[in-house]
Amino acid sequence: MTPITEVEGRRLTLSNLEKVLHPATGTTKGEVLHYYAVIADALLTHLRDRPLSFLRYPDGPDGQLFFTKNPPPGTPSWVEVAEVPRSSRESGEQVVVQDLASLMWAANLVVEFHTPQWRVDRPAWADRMVFDLDPGAPATVVECCEVALWLRERLAADGLDAYAKTSGSKGLHLLVPLEPTPSQEVSAYAKGLAVEAEAELGDLVVHRMARALRPGKVFVDHSQNAAAKTTATPYTLRARREPTVSAPVTWEEVEGCEAAGDLVFRLGDMAGRLDRYGDLLGPLADPAAAGTLP
Repeated sequence: MTPITEVEGRRLTLSNLEKVLHPATGTTKGEVLHYYAVIADALLTHLRDRPLSFLRYPDGPDGQLFFTKNPPPGTPSWVEVAEVPRSSRESGEQVVVQDLASLMWAANLVVEFHTPQWRVDRPAWADRMVFDLDPGAPATVVECCEVALWLRERLAADGLDAYAKTSGSKGLHLLVPLEPTPSQEVSAYAKGLAVEAEAELGDLVVHRMARALRPGKVFVDHSQNAAAKTTATPYTLRARREPTVSAPVTWEEVEGCEAAGDLVFRLGDMAGRLDRYGDLLGPLADPAAAGTLP
């Protein structure tokens, strides 16, 4: 029998709760849904008012994975859907997760949550900037942390505050709260810093995507600041064999990272981290913390 539950007055049908989604740990869909219910307040802070893209993995990371921006078939009428630009010539509808019921509906589809750097009321005006630090083997997140510390200091020199989270995969994301700024301007500034990082840390950093350039270095990916691009949302689970999370981290943890496993967090870690630290990325949603590009 398919369980039906009520969340904030909305009836939800939850399916296949015993299905194993993360085979390395035997983590079931029911455990995934419980995780999202527990950390909902923090996650919703970073989902609200942003058009949502889904990476779906309904049979786990070893099954079919597909990325979609369109509202899935059967999206309930009470889930907010917004018309947003997809390019200079076309637009499309996307889900906007605004509340716990919508979050649990989306989580039941088994998704990674991905969002752009702008909100639906101001398309292509970024209120945050992102750097995706992606290590090329044999480099690991340890080298990403070294680059992150350099970027933090460089951003501070321009009056900007940076906050860190794991990608939930191999790397690290840096996020910077901004006064709403045209995405083109944010992209240009971020690219400039990536180029500068390569000039300063040439043995460690590459700013171009070409894979031939990346072994042993950290690719400072600035491209996710483009209006059409998205980044894994803070606290989302990733489609991996272990239930790893894109987890906010302290700068002390970044400074102290000595091995790749030091910054790996799984769904079972996050409630305790929220109890201890609160939402480390809370300033991203605080207009008072927003900086201005030089």
